[in-house]
Amino acid sequence: MYAHLCNSTANSIVNLSCNLTMTAITINFNHVVKLTNDQFYQLYRDDPDVKFERNAKGELIVMPVTGGETGKCNAKLTTQFVL
Repeated sequence: MYAHLCNSTANSIVNLSCNLTMTAITINFNHVVKLTNDQFYQLYRDDPDVKFERNAKGELIVMPVTGGETGKCNAKLTTQFVL
């Protein structure tokens, strides 16, 4: 029985697919202002609900927040690993 559970769990993990479309927005402020690390950190601290990243070119990337579908997909994955 345990082997059957392990095999079905492994198959579920392999077959689990989450077709989510999330778009990040990249903003290039370099011609206007180049954010220092401290300024970027302050921006991050002032807006905790917004997910910011910065690439090697110094462009600001605004990441989409995870919603219900992503949470649902993450819960399925977590369940598969816990069971």
